[in-house]
Amino acid sequence: MAYRDLREFVKRLEKEGELKRIGVEVDPVLEITEVTDRVTRAGGPALLFEKPRGSKVPLLINAFGSERRMNLAFGVDSLEEIAERIRGFLDVQSPQGFFDKLKMLPKLAELGSFFPKSVKTGPCKEVIKHGKDVNLDEFPILKCWPQDGGRFITFPLVFTKNPENGKRNVGMYRMQVFDQRTTGMHWQTQKHGAEHYRRARAANPQGRIPVVVAIGADPATALAGMLPVPPDMDEMMFAGFLRREPVEMVACETCDLEVPANAEIVLEGYVGLDELRVEGPFGDHTGFYSLEGDFPVFHVECVTHRKDAIYLTTIVGPPPQEDYWMGHAVERIFLPVMKMQYPEIVDMAMPAEGVFHNLMIVAIKKAYPGQARKIMNAIWSLGQAMFTKVIVVVDHDVNVHDAREVTWKALCALDPQRDIEFVMGPVDTLDHAARMQDYGSKMGIDATRKWATEGFARPWPDEIKMDAVIKARIDAIWGKLALK
Repeated sequence: MAYRDLREFVKRLEKEGELKRIGVEVDPVLEITEVTDRVTRAGGPALLFEKPRGSKVPLLINAFGSERRMNLAFGVDSLEEIAERIRGFLDVQSPQGFFDKLKMLPKLAELGSFFPKSVKTGPCKEVIKHGKDVNLDEFPILKCWPQDGGRFITFPLVFTKNPENGKRNVGMYRMQVFDQRTTGMHWQTQKHGAEHYRRARAANPQGRIPVVVAIGADPATALAGMLPVPPDMDEMMFAGFLRREPVEMVACETCDLEVPANAEIVLEGYVGLDELRVEGPFGDHTGFYSLEGDFPVFHVECVTHRKDAIYLTTIVGPPPQEDYWMGHAVERIFLPVMKMQYPEIVDMAMPAEGVFHNLMIVAIKKAYPGQARKIMNAIWSLGQAMFTKVIVVVDHDVNVHDAREVTWKALCALDPQRDIEFVMGPVDTLDHAARMQDYGSKMGIDATRKWATEGFARPWPDEIKMDAVIKARIDAIWGKLALK
């Protein structure tokens, strides 16, 4: 059963001993970040700040900051359960005969039940404010790090429509608060929100594009904006798939967009197509400050929220932070999709220190020469995976989640001149080391065993392993040896 809203998830976290209420007044400017950073690094719980300084709205943070809390968010014992469900739908083949078509009906019916459901009203409409009554200062919006350009909304669901075909997109883009009714909109150039902006601007450079921001919803819906679903799939439909119930959507007050009816806070407004403003710096998930840049401006015309709204937020910074666990969930959930496209892939890992786009380790079942390089190029062509700065491909018997084993076996399989290749292409906007914004180089490392058909003429040595019979003998006498 899906969570009805964010507060139901809060109750579950509290029941499971995964949430700590903080009744002491703590300042959203830097202080909440310092508290959260210490708790996150200690493997601590979600935090509900009941008295953030300067606001009557409680603040929830680190709600997804562990694998257990991610499992609780999706209502599973393991993220592999979601991966298996995805695999089950992807395994559906084109039906050949009558009985094959009958077998597909249950899955098609289930898919149909996930589509968003429009409702007349919802909890997010309990309070409605327009025009001069709009005041973002009412909310405990964080200034996370000392050199940040200001306060930032860090956990928004940003809703836009493709101006050409009307298809909805939901993304998660940071928003610097400029004043009580204006924020930045950090649409990185490769994001779908930015594409909607460009298309609208091409049609009418002096016009505007409607934008709505939802903050806080049931967990699956709140996380939908960060999931790398295909461009033609509605994120709200996928949220319905994750929660096994459709997301209820309600019409906005000022435009024809819809938002989750159970949202805690909704900001309605527009982005002007002829207006840019300097945004940043921002202490980012790279562990460094992303630089200032010109980005579109979001004007808030209307705010709706629950009477007792909870402000959901997160911090990013030197890894690991809460966002690592979100990224880990994406890695586990979408691995089946990657494996179906490329069956030779056995497993993959994105270490926390790689901050998502810097390092991916992929294990493959090698069947032909040059296959590792094929996989590198395949990954660089997949959605957000195109930003991966370094890809290391290892053999199927390497545990990609064991950094020591990967380091040892990769370095022992590597001849740098032969096995490293460099390519040019798009890079993450946040990559401050790139030679220019959004464009730079990437590196692929073939750390698989080399074959004669790949030009390797020498014999490849066996890995050192003790004989199984000897291991069993020592196991039998181990207790008598009195060794700790």
